[in-house]
Amino acid sequence: MNALIATLIFYQVLLLSIGWWASKRTADNEDFYLGGRKLGATVAALSASASSSSAWSLLGVSGAAFAWGLPAIWLVPSTLLGFFINWYWVAPRLWQQSRDNKALTLTEFLAGPRGEPNRKIIIFLGTGIILFSFTFYVAAQFQAAGHTFATALGMSPVTAIVLGAIIVLTYVMLGGFWAASITDSLQGILMALSALLLPIIALLAIGGPGELIASLSTDETSLLWMWTGQESLAAGIGFVVGLAGIGLGYPGQPHVVNRFMAIKNRSAIPTARIIAIGWAITIYTGMVILGWCGRILVTALGDGEQVLFALATLLLPSILAGIMVSAILSAIMSTADSQLLVAAASVSHDLHNGKSTTRQSLRQARLVVLAIGLAAIALAVFSPQAIFSRVLFAWQALAAAFGPLLIITLWRGPVRSDWRLGAMASGFILTVILSWTADTPGDIVERYIPMLVALSLAWYGTRLSNRADGDARRDP
Repeated sequence: MNALIATLIFYQVLLLSIGWWASKRTADNEDFYLGGRKLGATVAALSASASSSSAWSLLGVSGAAFAWGLPAIWLVPSTLLGFFINWYWVAPRLWQQSRDNKALTLTEFLAGPRGEPNRKIIIFLGTGIILFSFTFYVAAQFQAAGHTFATALGMSPVTAIVLGAIIVLTYVMLGGFWAASITDSLQGILMALSALLLPIIALLAIGGPGELIASLSTDETSLLWMWTGQESLAAGIGFVVGLAGIGLGYPGQPHVVNRFMAIKNRSAIPTARIIAIGWAITIYTGMVILGWCGRILVTALGDGEQVLFALATLLLPSILAGIMVSAILSAIMSTADSQLLVAAASVSHDLHNGKSTTRQSLRQARLVVLAIGLAAIALAVFSPQAIFSRVLFAWQALAAAFGPLLIITLWRGPVRSDWRLGAMASGFILTVILSWTADTPGDIVERYIPMLVALSLAWYGTRLSNRADGDARRDP
C-alpha cells in the first residue's frame, strides 16, 4: 500500500510541475487556448486521443465488457470509426479552414466571421451547450476519481473527488492549453501501457486466449443473443448500429477537434493519424479483453466499472498497481482538463468576440475553470450516476449539436446563419428530450435522430447559402 501511495503522489506532483512549466510558455490568448498553434504530431495525436477517451474508456468500456460479455466487442469498431472520421476527414480540413478565418475555438469557427447575422446568438447557444454538457462530463470524471481513490486508499469518495478536482483545476489554471496537451500526452502513454500490459497478464492468469473464448461461448443461447445480447434480429441490428453512433459523435467534441486546429503544420497530420489510431486500437481492444477476463477472475465483483482496479490489485505488485491506478486517473484528468479549457475559452473568448485583453481573458478563463469544476464536484457528490451512461449522454449532446454542422461546413462550405442556429439547437434539444425516453437497443433513437435532423438542416442551409451567393454574383 505504501508503494501505491508513493506512486500516486509522485504522479500528481509531476502533473503540477508540468502546469507550472507550461505557465511560463503562456503569453497570450492563442497560447492559452491553442498552444500558439505549435503542436507537433506526437503531442497532437496523444493529447487528442487521451482527451477523447475519458474514464469511460478504461472504466466504462471494461465495465461494459464485464457486464455484457461478447456483445461488448462492438465497442471496438464503433470507437475506431470515430478516430478514422476525425483524423482522415476532419483534421486536414479543419486545420486549414480554422487558419483561414483565424478561429481559436470550435464555436467561433462555426459561428462564422464577424458581422454575420445571428453570430452572437450562435456563440451564446454554443457556449451554453458546452457549459451544460461539460458540467455533466467533468462530473463523471471526478466521480470516477472518487471511486478510484476510495477503493485504492480507503479514502471517502467525497474527499477523493475534491482532491482529484483540485489537482486538475490547479494545473489547467496555471498552464492552459500547453499544460493540458503535455499532461494529456503523458497520460495517453500511461493509458496505452496499462491497456497493453494488464490484459496480457489477465489472459495468462485465466489460461490463455482459448480459455477466454470458451468462457464467452455457450450452447444455451442463440448466436444472435451471444453476439448482441438481443433476442430479435431487428433489435440486434439496432444494438450494433446504435453503438456505431458513438463513433459518429467524435467530430462534435470541441475538446478533441481543437487539437486539430493547434497542429503546427499540415505535414504533421499523417504521422499524428497513425499514432492516434494505433493508440485507439490498443486502448479499446485491451479494455474489452480485460473486462472479459474479469468475468472469470473476479466473478463476485459488484460494480463492473471497478474491474480494472480489481484486477490490477489482484495480479500486480503494489508499485505496478499504483501505475495502473495512475492510468485510471490519467483517463479522468486528460478529459477533464481539456473540457475545462474549452469551457473557459467559450466564456472568456467567444462571448467577448475575441476582443478582451490577454490579462482579462486569462483571468476570466481561470474563473470559469474554477466555476465549472465546483459545479461538477457538486453534481458528482450529490447526484452520482453510472460513468458509462453519464458520459454517453454528454457526449451525444455535444455530438448532435456540433458534429453535423461541422461536417457540412467543412464539406460544402458556409451554412446560412439561421439554419446554422437551427441545426445546433435541434441537435442538442432533441438529444436532451430523447434521453428521457425508454432506452432502445444501442440507444439508436437517441443517437441518430438528433444528428440526422441537425445534418438535414445544415445541408439545406448550405443550399440556400450557395443559391444566395450565385444570385449576388449575377446582379450587375
